[in-house]
Amino acid sequence: MVDAWWIWMAAGFVLAILEVLAPVFVFLGFAIGAVATGALIWLNGPGSGWMAGSVANHMLVFAMLSLAAWALLRALFGLPKGRVKTWEKDINDN
Repeated sequence: MVDAWWIWMAAGFVLAILEVLAPVFVFLGFAIGAVATGALIWLNGPGSGWMAGSVANHMLVFAMLSLAAWALLRALFGLPKGRVKTWEKDINDN
């Protein structure tokens, strides 16, 4: 059960769908982390390598990969440093 890579892949796809349904730019980093964790488990094979272990090891790898994905997405698509988002036109203006 610990080496079930497909569970991580399915969780990643569910999180990606959740990001599409509720675009809050949070679930995408978790989705990337889950898919990457599943890929690492799949590449190492069942019962071998450093990824074969407890659920705690998998959760630690998931957390690190999710944080890295979120930071990368924030750096690529976030506002430039020191810049505040302003709106020129309001939706209620005619």
